Amino acid sequence: MPLRDASTLSTARLTLRPPRAEDAIPMFAMYSDVEFMRYWSFPVMTGIEQAVDYLTRRIQGSAADTDLFWAIELAATREMIGTCCLFNADVTSRHAEIGFGLHRPFWGNGYMSEAARAVVDCGFDLLQLHRIEAEIDPRNAASARVLERLGFVREGLLRERWIIDGEISDGAIYGLLRTDRR
Repeated sequence: MPLRDASTLSTARLTLRPPRAEDAIPMFAMYSDVEFMRYWSFPVMTGIEQAVDYLTRRIQGSAADTDLFWAIELAATREMIGTCCLFNADVTSRHAEIGFGLHRPFWGNGYMSEAARAVVDCGFDLLQLHRIEAEIDPRNAASARVLERLGFVREGLLRERWIIDGEISDGAIYGLLRTDRR
């Protein structure tokens, strides 16, 4: 299951492409936004060097074939507006996790559903995954809607899973099987 074979994906309005060093600036804009970070499993970034480090780790994961990380661009303007990834891939069991984030000025336009659908399609069609999983904060209604639109089923709750800046939160587990696809 060579993840690097899925380097660029296109939709009607978006291009999902491998990350570049210059993506650290828009990534920092997203990950330093308190409202954007409300339901993430790591704290708000406070310095650009954190975004550079995060980006470097995502690129290394892609090179190691355990993760596939895309920067989401508006096709019309080539502006980076978010990220989507398949990570923790298990070749033997043919499953991976999906993660995504969209810069707040672009919320409410269907971009994340469009991008995540392209990633799910890539996971099942190109990478031949059997299962894709997601874990979200159960209070994150927008991410739950994206997953449910794609056919994901909420399978369980990991109680008090995360402690971020002293706040304890649960993790809702979602799963989508190849045979579940609509």
